[in-house]
Amino acid sequence: MNQPTAYPTGINLSDDQRLIIHWSDDAISQIPFKVLRDNCPCAHCRVAALDPQPVDLLPVISAAEARPLIVENMKPLGNYAYNIAFSDGCDAGIYKLELLRQLGDAVAEAESQM
Repeated sequence: MNQPTAYPTGINLSDDQRLIIHWSDDAISQIPFKVLRDNCPCAHCRVAALDPQPVDLLPVISAAEARPLIVENMKPLGNYAYNIAFSDGCDAGIYKLELLRQLGDAVAEAESQM
């Protein structure tokens, strides 16, 4: 397995619902929780994204899904990924460092164009 060239040197959660990652190459990623959740790499979320509900049905959401989305837990998996648990019940996503960096770069690019 190839090790990423940059690795996290600090990770924290901000008051404005973002995951802040300081990278070894001095870059800083500021990823909103919603972006993390929308890009969850777990099997359940990937299948759900491929098979959306028909638009004429009213979606039924759980009480957990109705609450504001927060990161409830985050733990490292070796030195290549993090498992992130969200308040809506999804806790199976394994976010590789490469994915976190890509999401951070995409958010920075999108915000610079606003």
